[in-house]
Order: sequence, then C-alpha cells, then structure tokens
Amino acid sequence: MMRFCTVLLMIMVSVFYVDNAFAQIKANDVVGVWLNEDQDAHVNIENINGEYFGKIVWLKEPIDEETGKPKLDDENPDAELQKRPVMGLALLSDFEFDDDEWEDGTIYDPKSGKTYSCYMEFTDKSKDRLKVRGFIGISLLGRTTYWTRVK
Repeated sequence: MMRFCTVLLMIMVSVFYVDNAFAQIKANDVVGVWLNEDQDAHVNIENINGEYFGKIVWLKEPIDEETGKPKLDDENPDAELQKRPVMGLALLSDFEFDDDEWEDGTIYDPKSGKTYSCYMEFTDKSKDRLKVRGFIGISLLGRTTYWTRVK
C-alpha cells in the first residue's frame, strides 16, 4: 500500500509540474496578429529590441465612405497627425514583459484620439485571448478590451 501511495504521489507531482511548464508564459507569446474586440481591426504585435509594439494591419472598412479615400486619424488632437492613415497606425508602444504580463506601455485609441497607459495579459492557457487594459494614472481607472489571436 505504501508503494502504491508513493507512486501515486509521484504521478500527481509530475502532472503538476508538466501542467505548469506548459502554462508558463514567454515574452514572445504575444507576438502575432490580433483581432480587436469590435472585430473591425487586426493589430500585429512584434518584438523590437526587447520591447513590444503593435500596429494596425487590417481594417474592416479601410476607406472613408464620404471621401472615397483611406480613413485618416481625424480624431487626433494634433492637426498634423490627422492627415495620417489609420491603416498602419501604431497603437501599442514600449511594452516590456514582466513574468506573466506586458506592462509599462501605451495604447492609442484612434476612435477618440487619446493615448493611455496600458498593460496586457493572457486570459487563458491557450494564449489566444489577450486582455488589454488601458488606463489613466492607476489601472483601476480605465477600460478593458479583449483581443483574439488571428490564426
């Protein structure tokens, strides 16, 4: 009976360690293309010299219906930046990976023209759902959106 309990305990410990090894998050796990919660844009996140950045690489409606031209960053408070196209726009900047999340970055919201402090983390073990939390000052004062990995 003692031997059975020892073997059972060893199996349980092995399963625990194997499960945790698969659950560990690596810095580059966030790299790839993500569909935003509104499902109207894809954002490509990449690692550039150890920091993470993201830009728009697809828009559901890339053309402004009124002008017939590419949509512009017309909500930006800087008049010069209002002339740049939304396609290719940098949304995520300067994120650093720390243990299980990407932090100390910023997110730009082209729908409001505002930039917020931001952190990102996975919500599940599959690493296919990303919680993106933009905030002002402290993370309690902000908004969360969830992105899905594009396969």
